[in-house]
Amino acid sequence: METLLTTLSVFLCIFMPISSSSSSTATTTTDTLLANQSLSDGQTLTSSDHTFQLGFFSPPKSKNRYLGIWFKNSNSTVVWVANRANPISDSSATLTFQSDGNLAIFNGTKTKTLVWSSNLTRRVENPVAQILWSGNFVLKNGISGDSLWRSFDYPVDTLLVGVNITRHKDLVSWKTPEDPSPGHYSFSIDAHGLTQLVLRNGSAKRFRSGPWNGLEFPGLDYFLFNPSFAPSYRSGTQGGEPVYRRIALSPSGWLQRLTWNNQSREWDVLNSVPQKDCDKYGFCGANGVCDMGKSPVCKCLPGFTPKNWQEWGRMDWRGGCVRRTELENEGRDGFLAIQKLKLPDVLDYWTSSDMSLDGCRRECLRNGSCVAYTNSDISEGGKGCIMWFGDLMDIRMLDNDGLQQLYLKLASSDIEAHSRSSKKNTPVVAIVVPSVAVPMVILSVIGWYMSRPTRKKTEGDGNAEDEDLDLPLYDWTTIATATSNFSLTNKIGEGGFGPVYKGKLVEGQEIAVKRLSMDSGQGISEFKNEVSLISKLQHRNLVKLLGCCIHGHEKLLIYEYMTNESLDYFIYDKERSNLLDWQKRFDIIMGIARGLLYLHQDSRLRIIHRDLKTSNILLDEEHNPKISDFGMARIFAGDQMEANTKRVVGTYGYMSPEYALEGFFSTKSDIFSFGVVLLEIVSGKKNRGFGNSNEEHNLLGNAWTLWKEGKAMEIMDIALEESCIPSEVLKCIQVGLLCVQQLSKDRPSMSSVVSMLSSETISLPQPIIPGYFTETSIDILLREEESHSENGVTVTLLGGR
Repeated sequence: METLLTTLSVFLCIFMPISSSSSSTATTTTDTLLANQSLSDGQTLTSSDHTFQLGFFSPPKSKNRYLGIWFKNSNSTVVWVANRANPISDSSATLTFQSDGNLAIFNGTKTKTLVWSSNLTRRVENPVAQILWSGNFVLKNGISGDSLWRSFDYPVDTLLVGVNITRHKDLVSWKTPEDPSPGHYSFSIDAHGLTQLVLRNGSAKRFRSGPWNGLEFPGLDYFLFNPSFAPSYRSGTQGGEPVYRRIALSPSGWLQRLTWNNQSREWDVLNSVPQKDCDKYGFCGANGVCDMGKSPVCKCLPGFTPKNWQEWGRMDWRGGCVRRTELENEGRDGFLAIQKLKLPDVLDYWTSSDMSLDGCRRECLRNGSCVAYTNSDISEGGKGCIMWFGDLMDIRMLDNDGLQQLYLKLASSDIEAHSRSSKKNTPVVAIVVPSVAVPMVILSVIGWYMSRPTRKKTEGDGNAEDEDLDLPLYDWTTIATATSNFSLTNKIGEGGFGPVYKGKLVEGQEIAVKRLSMDSGQGISEFKNEVSLISKLQHRNLVKLLGCCIHGHEKLLIYEYMTNESLDYFIYDKERSNLLDWQKRFDIIMGIARGLLYLHQDSRLRIIHRDLKTSNILLDEEHNPKISDFGMARIFAGDQMEANTKRVVGTYGYMSPEYALEGFFSTKSDIFSFGVVLLEIVSGKKNRGFGNSNEEHNLLGNAWTLWKEGKAMEIMDIALEESCIPSEVLKCIQVGLLCVQQLSKDRPSMSSVVSMLSSETISLPQPIIPGYFTETSIDILLREEESHSENGVTVTLLGGR
């Protein structure tokens, strides 16, 4: 199994205005072209929301005509061109339907010449073409309504929400700003090797994202920040105008993320790649590491030395590095674990989706040609194996915390030398050695809880980071015995940070044990965060942390056991959802709301959860909800109301727009998540993967549309028909829509939410448009398929639990 990236859906190069001649004489029609109609040069189709237009245009300084799609009110910026390699020299062209139902462009007045066609091999019955509000131009079967051809499947140089990049369909720049024919630069999925995104100049690599690791493309950390962008209709600075975002590849080779500025009436470049020296492919040569935080920016991997010292002295690093000591093999080599980096290019490699990390280590140790290894997928605690052979190319240190480690094979003498000279700023965090008895220094992570200094709390001291924790420490044997040595039969779940097991202590108390994976994203800091936070929280709607355990590299959290598991276990299942009637669901909604109110306002600390979702709501034997999983929570001190982070954590589909796009989080971020959870409880459907005949809407968009049409009850789970109280259901839907409004300032506080839900007399405000209105606005990246599969697969990014 090879992980394939088949769809990159981003709404986010260039500034491409249409010449004035294309718009001044245009006659606007509707958004639809019927079977007996045609579109002449000078006429346009306009999307229902007046965002996009389709018609014939000429680029600046050109007399050639092309059929394209452009932003109507944003300098008429072109986002798609049909006949980019086959220009039309006059204004005689028409867009019409062929006899078999295909869309086609014909040129000429007397003799009609075929310029372009949708080129479907099947006949289209009663064809209809429509420009959608998303900018997608679709050819439909007029009888069934099925989309048979979409412009989104044939990208040019621009990405909008839903545009598909596959292994066979690249993003290709315009040749020049005046010529939309295919240019020199392309952005695509690497056709050879593991899934990674590559920007090329011809055949030469200019930038690459690094391999997909199950959670992210590490090398795109600062560019896409969060690649989940909605059409982003939100109040602008001038009369509430919408804000648009896009990604585009410029004729000069820059992949740019842009946003429309309503004041300047121009596109602002938010960021671009390659932006830094370390973005440039192979900048530090073979076995070199690029680090923008250091001077000079290039250094050699541990155990390596510059191949040519004179060139490195001139700051010419292209020659790269070579080993200081050749590998000994015969089981006498070891590994340095290096973190916070973009993994080497997958040039000469081997991979397995089934092999464990320990099995990968043993295989790399056995294979004399293997030079490094790691997990191929770090989600769900880590799985799979990648091994590299030969030189390691294009390695870059990352600005974020880094979720993946590279285990570099070195001779034992180099490992010893490096461990003696290592400093705090070195990337090495551990030494992994073979089982052979070899004299070697072994560095280990010492549990913070066991080694931290203690002090007495002084009066008035509210710093949670420094307080002693009144929390039991369980020994390893007790927990191993309680879980039958972490038997698979006791495994009750697994998140991004590791598996969860059911256990029973000798005195009979049932427990849930979260066993943090050593290769997961949750390390000592997240472990400390979760322990320090939960130990101070006491509320009936928050899960109770009973204690923790540290045993070598093992870190365990021991919770009270919830008999009915998590909320998602019930509401998304057709049979189990019947066990939760309306009264139980309403009680669950109120319990979650009261738990959040405690976190935001009533506890001594103001706490932002940052990963509220149905799978993090546990249910006890009476279905009382308890909020769990505080590994990503943050404390706000004093009057602090919001904060910013470069590392966005959580789960797409539940994350608020301002957090997903810009890294800003506050209590209003949790309230957005609560609104999503509320609507999922009412509907019994997931926001992501929402099944609706209207492919443009997710759950939020569908709820909003039905609310505007006065049909909000249609979103209710059919399992609630007999038990529901319509007025309460409608109130919950309205509160949910208020919580998921695009702008954080428009969302109510948690105290207001509780008041609105619990009162029958409070007059509720009318909600406005939610964030993430469409399914494609949050559906973007990846799932596993067979090697070189051509299936259309949409992949989601899920933050670790």
